[in-house]
Amino acid sequence: MKPRISMITLGVTDLARSVRFYEEGLGLPRMPSPPEVAFFTLNGTWLGLYGRADLAADAGVTFRDPGFSPCALAHNLGSATEVDALYEEALAAGASSIKRPVATTWGGYSGYFADPDGHLWEVAYNPHMWVGPR
Repeated sequence: MKPRISMITLGVTDLARSVRFYEEGLGLPRMPSPPEVAFFTLNGTWLGLYGRADLAADAGVTFRDPGFSPCALAHNLGSATEVDALYEEALAAGASSIKRPVATTWGGYSGYFADPDGHLWEVAYNPHMWVGPR
């Protein structure tokens, strides 16, 4: 099994403004990414910026839900089977199911759970790019 790599994803209100802040303001190195999301490398992990409404939709929750925090942590894994296994491990440990893992429109596989305090975690497999050290 490949090591589990965590990624921080923040839901932002203005993606372009946030990209400028993190790229130009803080000097974080930006990675190639699709137009609807921006990835930056950090020391040992990544930072992702995603529109708040898009993050809520991806997690399958309502954007205006008072319980929705525009932040999601992520575990990126090497296969859909590993995603399913970690998802079930999290539920067994006390997590709440938010969105069962499914095939995504972008060709990957992901789902969401909430930790006991309600923090969103995405578990994902992305066959197009590996997150973390090889």
